Formats: sequence, structure tokens, C-alpha cells
Amino acid sequence: MSTIPPLNALLDLPPVDLSSGDGPLNGETLGVKDIFDVAGMRTGCGNPQKYDESVPASRTAPAVQSLFDVGARFIGKTQTDELAFSMMGQNSHFPFPINPKAPDRVTGGSSSGSVSAVAGGLATIAVGSDTGGSIRAPASFCGLVGLRTTHGRISLEGTMPLAHSLDTFGWFAKDIALYEKVGDVLLGPDASDLKLIRPIFFPLLEHLLLGEAEDTAYRNMYAIVSGHLGHARSARQPTASMDDLYLCLRQVQAFEAWSEHGAWISAKERNLGPAVKERFDYGSSIDLETYQRQMTRRELFRSELADLLKDDGIMVLPTVPGAAPLVSTSFEDSQAYRERCVRLFCLSGLSGFPQITLPLGEVHGAPFGISLIGPKGSDRALIKLGKTILGSTERT
Repeated sequence: MSTIPPLNALLDLPPVDLSSGDGPLNGETLGVKDIFDVAGMRTGCGNPQKYDESVPASRTAPAVQSLFDVGARFIGKTQTDELAFSMMGQNSHFPFPINPKAPDRVTGGSSSGSVSAVAGGLATIAVGSDTGGSIRAPASFCGLVGLRTTHGRISLEGTMPLAHSLDTFGWFAKDIALYEKVGDVLLGPDASDLKLIRPIFFPLLEHLLLGEAEDTAYRNMYAIVSGHLGHARSARQPTASMDDLYLCLRQVQAFEAWSEHGAWISAKERNLGPAVKERFDYGSSIDLETYQRQMTRRELFRSELADLLKDDGIMVLPTVPGAAPLVSTSFEDSQAYRERCVRLFCLSGLSGFPQITLPLGEVHGAPFGISLIGPKGSDRALIKLGKTILGSTERT
């Protein structure tokens, strides 16, 4: 593999110029997370053995190709957490990508190289994925916009799966205007002209914030959002508790991840990083009956959230519990932070509904985001609303 730039974000440089089109992304540079196929390049998936065993892809993942076709210039593959099964951006096989907005803190993962490349100016756009939070966490940690798209809205053909019922395509961009341009290319029109005018919140989610400083920072962000939407009303908690939903997401993700990668992992010693190995070991312990029971719970939750949001509701919540953890944070403390994150991420993940994080805050000198969840298929409406909210902060 080629020399890694100072941000440790890019892994492999393109063999040829793959940009083939003319269009709205002319002049923009594009990094691609190393779980997406790019013609002529190997897909390493954040694991050296995977890279060594792979062959150059015969074609580019269609969603990525669509960006090449409208003028985006490919600059290289970006680092990913190992098999995309982590949240901190610390792949044990590579130097960690740098968080340009808070260099003593993690970038977040698994789309770690992509977020670092955009936040640090190596690329104006970079694509990633979000299964359990891998667009939302890095975006909040590095001060960028990040959208977890409606599940299934953008093709994942030519992509390494992690958990098929949770995997989604995502991207980062240098600003919200460019973010919207990329969305225009990838998303197509929303199913209808959704008006997101009825804000709601679950009080229990705000209790996941780490402390007083985080609570104050969140209140400041909430004030900006409520200036556009009005004050959110408290909504009744779904039938399942937050702990139930946390466990549901964790078990569904782990079962599907083991079903996808277990045979490869078991074939020989793979030298997985300790946190990733622990998650796959957990997945191997979950039986089909448990998975099916959790999928039933998931369907009930999805139905309840759809009924709560209808076609005009929008949920306001913290994206993450606080600033990105310090690079020096212990394994145990990182895991505790991750578990708080999963409780915040599971609403969008289990429902499949879109969630956007907006870089409106700061805590302890580091970026901190606020999120909005909309009904199924409201992706472009969320981006448009985010653009309006961020535009108002730039004018003040």
C-alpha cells in the first residue's frame, strides 16, 4: 500500500483517473472508504489479510460510480475500522487517523479516514457507511454534517456488508451546500414533499449526556433548532425500554455480522483487534431464536415510531453523549462511551428512518452535534432543513 499522508486518512491511491463525467461535482475531490469496490483496486475492509486475499475489483460500486459520473475526482481509498465493526476510529493494524478539529481526540469510526480527509481538507467529499453510528459519530466528533440515510435508499452493491438490515450508505462534505449537491445525485427525490414541522423528544435520551458542560452545550444547540421548529414536546416512550432497544440493536448487528464474516474469521488466525474480536465473539454466541425475537421487537418499535412521527414529525436528540473521547482514553472507558452512543443511535438504526447530525455545538474545546430524525424517506427534507438552520448561524 502507498505511503499514508500526515492525517493517516488515505490508505491507497488511485492507479488511474477514474472520474468519467461532467456535472455538478466538477472540481470536487472524493475519498472512498475501503469497504467500497473501486475498479482496479483491492477492497481491504480495514484488515491486512482481507486486502492480501482480495483481487482488484472489476467494477466500481454503483453509488460511488454515480459520483464519478458527475465530475467528482477520486483521490484514494480512506481508512476504515476493521471490518467496519467499531466506533472510535482506532484500527489496530494502522496508524490512527487524526481528528483535525481536536487532535487529542479520536475521529470516530468506522468511517474514520473519510471524516478525517474531509475535516482536514484532503478531500472535499468522502463516502462512508453507517451501520451502528459510523457516519453520525465521526461527523459529530469532527464538526461535520452527517446523514444516516433511510435504510435501502442508496444501493450498497459492491460494498462489504457488516449487518445487512442495518447497513446504509453515507458521506461527508466540506459544507452543507456541497452536502446537498451530493444528496441530489445519490438520493433522487423524496417520496413526497414532507413538511417536518412537529418537533418531539424523548426526555430519557438527554439523560445520556455525560455531564453539566455537555448539558449546557446541548441546550444551546437546542435553542438554535427550536428557533426554526418551535419547542419540542415530550413524547411517550415506546413499548420497549431504552435498554431493550440497545440490546436489540446490539444483538441484531452482532448476529448478522457473524453470519456474514464468521466463516472467514474461523478459517484461521486473523489477528483481529481486541475490541473487534470481542464483538464478533459475541455475535457467534447469539442463536437464531434470539435474533428472530429481537427482529420482532424491532418491527414493533418501527411501527410505533412511524405512528409517532407520521409524515410531519421530527425528533430532536443529542447525536452523541459529548465530545469525542481522548485518544488516551482507556479501553474500558471507550466501551462505556460506546454503549451510551448505541442507546442514542438505536432509534434510527432499528427503525431504518433517516437521522442528520448538525455541527452546532462545542464542548471542552471540541465539536459536538445535535441530531434530527425524520420519517422514512425524508432524507432530502432533513438536509434542506439542516441547511436552513446552519445558514442562520452563519448570518448571526
